[in-house]
Amino acid sequence: MNEHHDPTWDDHAQWWIDGFTAGVDAEYTEQIIPMATAELAGARKILDVGCGEGQIARALAAGGAVVTGIDPTRRNIDVARERGGGPEYRIGTADGLPFGAGQFDAVVACLVFEHIDALEESIAEVARVLEPGGVFALFLNHPLLQTPGSGWIDDHIIDPPEQYWRIGAYLVETESVEEVEPGVWVRFIHRPLSRYVNVLAAHGLLIETMIEPPPPPGFLVRAPEYALAHTVPRLLYVRARKVPQS
Repeated sequence: MNEHHDPTWDDHAQWWIDGFTAGVDAEYTEQIIPMATAELAGARKILDVGCGEGQIARALAAGGAVVTGIDPTRRNIDVARERGGGPEYRIGTADGLPFGAGQFDAVVACLVFEHIDALEESIAEVARVLEPGGVFALFLNHPLLQTPGSGWIDDHIIDPPEQYWRIGAYLVETESVEEVEPGVWVRFIHRPLSRYVNVLAAHGLLIETMIEPPPPPGFLVRAPEYALAHTVPRLLYVRARKVPQS
């Protein structure tokens, strides 16, 4: 089967490591990592699901937490271990977490669940390994951003011309494989926001806050051709808490 028909993170781990870690990506350095550390300040024992090469796990460990990262990709785990910084790392998947019940007081997943097929099983596992009252910090590519067929439109038919964000079939849960740069194919699962909310609720994870931040300045300066880029969210953050059972 051709690579772009069945891409895996093993195929493109180095692309991710080179392009989005070690301070080279503004959305991580200016937005995601600061949000994660602020949201999980005070957590004692944190699980980073889909940890990649460990940049979020390292930042959380620097704040004093005991952090474990889990990722299915060998290259990511190897680089995470090489870069050190305190966390422990294991190879594994979100739908079968190799940890006991109630073992963590916080779980974080950053730009991971939009690549996971087994949504219900994975959320159930997050809920299982959280202690009662524990926090799940979930970062997603915003579903509006990820809807297939969405994107910026430069409409020169009307006078004066307009630029706007077109939304595709938002309500249709869809798998897509995108060529994010030449030769690099990444698989996404688009789900409407209600799907995530309802699965969280079904597993006793109560949403406390939701944030749709504008893209950070470091991203906006790279996209000057899109004057309204600050009005379209690229990131969605949800903080949910495991409801103690009575």
